[in-house]
Amino acid sequence: MSSRVEYEPVSVKALLAEMKDTSELLIDLSYSAVLHRSDAVAAEVLELEERMDVLQLRARMSILLAARNPEDAETLAPVLGIIGAAEKVSDAAGDIAKVVLEDIGVPDHIRSALPEAVETLVRAKVRSASPYADQTLGAINMETETGVRVLAIRRGGDWVMNPDKSTTLQGEDVLLLRGPEEGIETVYERATGDTYERPPPSEPNVADLERAVNSLVLMKTMSELAVDLAYGSVLFHSTDLAEEVVELEAEVDALKSRFEAWTLRAAGRVDDPVALRGLMQIATSTEIISDAALEISEGVLRGLDTHVVVQEAVEESDEIIARTSVAEGSDLDGTTIGERAVKTQTGMRVIAVRRPGAEGDEWVVQPGPTTDLKAGDVLLSKGTRAGANRLRELAGREPIHEE
Repeated sequence: MSSRVEYEPVSVKALLAEMKDTSELLIDLSYSAVLHRSDAVAAEVLELEERMDVLQLRARMSILLAARNPEDAETLAPVLGIIGAAEKVSDAAGDIAKVVLEDIGVPDHIRSALPEAVETLVRAKVRSASPYADQTLGAINMETETGVRVLAIRRGGDWVMNPDKSTTLQGEDVLLLRGPEEGIETVYERATGDTYERPPPSEPNVADLERAVNSLVLMKTMSELAVDLAYGSVLFHSTDLAEEVVELEAEVDALKSRFEAWTLRAAGRVDDPVALRGLMQIATSTEIISDAALEISEGVLRGLDTHVVVQEAVEESDEIIARTSVAEGSDLDGTTIGERAVKTQTGMRVIAVRRPGAEGDEWVVQPGPTTDLKAGDVLLSKGTRAGANRLRELAGREPIHEE
């Protein structure tokens, strides 16, 4: 039975930032649970989903206390929408995790398709004799040496979100790790004492099933992009980005329709059609995530001013959305994203490019390695604060130093 949630005098900004980080982590965890058929990772999703329930209740309480007149209500209404949307993402991720926990069934082929869309993300429990026990993340230099980052730590019933170099790891800590598989193997063995086993590859034996899975992977990619752009639209109060969210949500709906057609065709050709139920549930949850992205940007679409507390929360969350203008003569001017290896050099993922023009701004959504960059372009990117500063330097801008 769930425990009673009481009001606590906590900053709405802090609650929103944690909700944003948690909901994004939940998406990654839920798909990783499916990819690895991991009951342990799926169970962590449900633990975090329960945490989200508490966060959204406390955020709503704080918002209700803050509204004192019609003007307050008008500016805070979109904040309630964002809280509800983050909760919707959390619930959808929980439903994806239940595909694993309840053995609903997923074709083996999804494991060979998803690695292209999902970074390796695993759960590792620190043993008492681990070389990581009683050491800070800064001391063990994990991310620099292996490329693996600790996204969150579960310590008993508590969560440590956004751990940094001063965070000390303890025996029995449950770490949520993300990084390249080679690095994951090293970190997992040092933390747990066990060998990390990669999921075996599999190939589809039904063409329609392959098409269905590929449609689902594209739905996932577009839904995550929609969430990123939705938060970007709020941060920069950009109707252009918000309208891109509308387009992406419509595209996800169309993809789901095609996915359903391919899945129904495949059902007559596979040995066990019941094993396709999990795919249907994942697709439904993925569509819900894109719907939630639309809700996040709804206030911008309706011309309501973005409340400053939301902008600050997006700026201060773990994976920030940064806006960087390319300076003339900089390393990025006159090159492409791939030529400068932006992701490799900075760790930042460019999710959109705004290109000022005489007849209005042009937006490049889902930029790739061949996307040209030139002076005046504004890059919207996602990653860490340190990565954002590295990107600023490439763009010929001064890094931002935290006070």
